[in-house]
Amino acid sequence: MLQPTFFRPRDAAVQNTERMPSTRWALASLSLATLLSALGTSIANVSLPTLTHAFSASFQAVQWVVLAYLLSITTLIVSVGRLGDLVGRRRLLLAGIFLFTAASALCGFAPALGWLIAARAVQGLGAAIMMALAMAMVGEAVPREKTGSAMGLLGTMSAAGTALGPSLGGVLIAAAGWRAIFLINIPLGALVFLLAYRHLRVERPQAPGAQVGFDAAGTVLLALTLGAYAFAMTVGRGDFGAVNGMLLVAAAGGLALFVRAETKTTAPLMRLEMFRDPLLSASLAMSALVSTVLMATLVVGPFYLSRALGLNAAVVGMVMSAGPLVATFTGVPAGRLVDRFGAQFTTIIGLIGIAAGSSILSAMPVKSGIPGYISPLVIIAAGYALFQAANNTAVMANVRPDRRGVISGLLNLSRNLGLITGASVMGAVFAFASGTHDITTANPAAVATGMSVTFALAAGLIVGALAIAVGSRMLPVYLSKKELTTLGRS
Repeated sequence: MLQPTFFRPRDAAVQNTERMPSTRWALASLSLATLLSALGTSIANVSLPTLTHAFSASFQAVQWVVLAYLLSITTLIVSVGRLGDLVGRRRLLLAGIFLFTAASALCGFAPALGWLIAARAVQGLGAAIMMALAMAMVGEAVPREKTGSAMGLLGTMSAAGTALGPSLGGVLIAAAGWRAIFLINIPLGALVFLLAYRHLRVERPQAPGAQVGFDAAGTVLLALTLGAYAFAMTVGRGDFGAVNGMLLVAAAGGLALFVRAETKTTAPLMRLEMFRDPLLSASLAMSALVSTVLMATLVVGPFYLSRALGLNAAVVGMVMSAGPLVATFTGVPAGRLVDRFGAQFTTIIGLIGIAAGSSILSAMPVKSGIPGYISPLVIIAAGYALFQAANNTAVMANVRPDRRGVISGLLNLSRNLGLITGASVMGAVFAFASGTHDITTANPAAVATGMSVTFALAAGLIVGALAIAVGSRMLPVYLSKKELTTLGRS
């Protein structure tokens, strides 16, 4: 087969110009991959009532349509990030997009609930690849001085997917049934695949002496450990019992085994010495704390709006969408601020914003109504967008190229663990402070008290994150050039 003219060898300068990927289109493919993975979570939530009727199943059973997806992402995201470092991030990202798209087709044509849950688990694996490697490939797609803007754009697309999912899912279910929420991913996935294939840079193969093996044992141990923790945080729907305790013990034991395995192998999934770096350790801890607080707005907010303010479901949904919408529109400007003022300083500003919004929410009287709820929520969402862009930039801009996948996986993992922990712990705090085991029957005054206590705790957690930021010398005035490049040598 004859090659087209533009594939034939020509003058080196012309050839390099033609093969140089478009930064804009490369970033578009990474952004759309992030959007798809976020959409995969939020669009399925709205289908759960429909699925209970379609499969004549209980709500607890159909919940696994969402849980299977989240568990796949949580347990595998670090491993797929490391695998991308070894086999090539572009190659694995393309495989992840294809897997996500194919699994979406299987979801759309699933004949039974069990088939749907299994297909969602596979779809979650594809989403984990897209999440980890989209962030990891930013360093190859844009100049270093534009990393903050790129991270802000990825944050915008993630927030947009979260905000768009419920409304798009509702429209699709009403127009074409529940299968449409999965089948819509087929043309979208095909578009993302073509963009990534055409515009992402082909990586140079590793030298033969640089090839290392994949840590299969560490991957299995980490997946089991994270799975046990995730189950411990979700089983019982907020009631902590013996099963939760045993799962936490299993997670702790799994973590100990994982640490031991990583010290013994010659090709570890993650090098434990990299956690000695103050920038990485602080960034992961802060990401988990911030995500825990963010989840509190999603878990506590609906009960406060419906029980304390007496709003109906439609208005609750509209008010709850304010946070994701603000994050969507502030992500890109936040990234530009990071590029201008520096990641470390901007991280502090973002945390201050989240702490201020949480403090206002904890003190806001019920009589302030919807404006009194939305105003601090907007501050929290804007602070979160700023923090995410700055925190991710601080880490990813300095990591060594062959470790970007695993570090990106760790950042995404810390966020997911924070969300899982927040759903359980902050929900339990809210119920305890409201003085009831059944929050759906609590009186408005009790719900308002629960709201106040929960966000007072949330503000305290963010103050802790600020202490970590300052204590780890993340402010530019304290950072030395040596500390900034530590990750690059890890």
